[in-house]
Amino acid sequence: MSESQNIEWKQSWHDDYLKWVCGFANAIGGTIYIGKNDEGKVVHLNNYQKLLEDIPHKIHNTMGIVCDVQLLEEDAKKYLQIKVNPYTVPVSLRGRYYYRTGSTKIELTGVELNEFLLKKAGKTWDDMVEESADLKDIDADSVLFFKKEASISGRLPKDILELPLKETLEKLRLTSGHNLKRAAIILFGKDPNQFYPNIKVKMGRFGNNDADLRFQEVLEGNIMQLLVQVPELLNAKFLTKPIVFEGLQRIEKETYPVAALREMLLNALVHRTYMGAMIQIRVYDDKLTLWNEGNLPEGMTLESLKGHHVSRPRNPLIAEVCFKAGYIDSWGRGTLKIYEACKEAGLPEPEITALDGGILVTLHRDSIGDSIGGQIGGQIGGQIGGQILTERQNEVLHLIIQNNTITRKELAERLGIAESAIQKHLKALTKAKVISRIGTKNGYWKIEK
Repeated sequence: MSESQNIEWKQSWHDDYLKWVCGFANAIGGTIYIGKNDEGKVVHLNNYQKLLEDIPHKIHNTMGIVCDVQLLEEDAKKYLQIKVNPYTVPVSLRGRYYYRTGSTKIELTGVELNEFLLKKAGKTWDDMVEESADLKDIDADSVLFFKKEASISGRLPKDILELPLKETLEKLRLTSGHNLKRAAIILFGKDPNQFYPNIKVKMGRFGNNDADLRFQEVLEGNIMQLLVQVPELLNAKFLTKPIVFEGLQRIEKETYPVAALREMLLNALVHRTYMGAMIQIRVYDDKLTLWNEGNLPEGMTLESLKGHHVSRPRNPLIAEVCFKAGYIDSWGRGTLKIYEACKEAGLPEPEITALDGGILVTLHRDSIGDSIGGQIGGQIGGQIGGQILTERQNEVLHLIIQNNTITRKELAERLGIAESAIQKHLKALTKAKVISRIGTKNGYWKIEK
């Protein structure tokens, strides 16, 4: 037997170990052995008789719980066993709450403490009533958008389109009496940030590392709005699509699988800790990351996300509405879809890691695909002939494809670099006959084919 999530060895007793008792009581219970060293070997307790009397009293007097304390013997050496049962109510030690996770004891504070207390009360954060909100704080267009999506998905009857706003929210269990629940504000609120901080998605375009920030944007709104706006902005401004010329045809390829990006965003919006930091998306030259505050559910590991695992949403009301809209399923397959999408696209396996109290998902670009994406191959009118574009030139070209009247100043602002640098890239693209300028002040850029 070794130390684990529910076993702890202590060579002697210190009152500080009451924190470990509290942690076990708030988690799944456990056993503390007093008189065992770090290797699990028994060391004789000279004061075992006094401890046998003192420890139960200290536990009861400081936490109000009862633990089974027994005297055991091995090779004529005495040691104590403190068996701590799990409690359905929160247990505090002098006003502080501790929790056993893995083989460590942590003190719960802030958001973690709030979630812990709600869980012990049989509630979740999104199921709580927001007393300061009413129907005037709900965006009717967002609700209508959801109803159309749900009708298409077939997970709600088509007559839901005819239901008034109040009855729609009631049907979705987003109200309690005359009050709105927090989930209603997050899903359909006109301004969720009026009630809760950081209901936002921050996106940044970096070079090869975090020190090279080129530009950034922050979007805020309810879930229905963010599900539309984030992919649009990400695609329009942050992702440079690889361009391949085959004969006279220009083909744009996706940098990252749409299915993978969609699942990453959905997972973040559904499972995030809404009283924590905002969702953060970072786009680098060679990878894309999404960080979302909130640890995995108890008992779930990062490795288990690669295979079959049970769906245990942090915000079940929000998850249920997204399920009815057809955005997610209820089988815990979101991360599997990310892995599968990248595999089908020939990209390296995504990385999912724990970082700073949240989950970080990283998609890597394929080095071979990057080379192809930056290359204009073949003979286009007998003039280009295998010209290789730099990453920055590719970004400039991508913006011109989106808006062929874009100015040097606008290009500089979008990419966060000087106009003189833009001029050099434009000159290089023009010299390679990738683009040409038609007209001057009121002219436009022509993509050569």
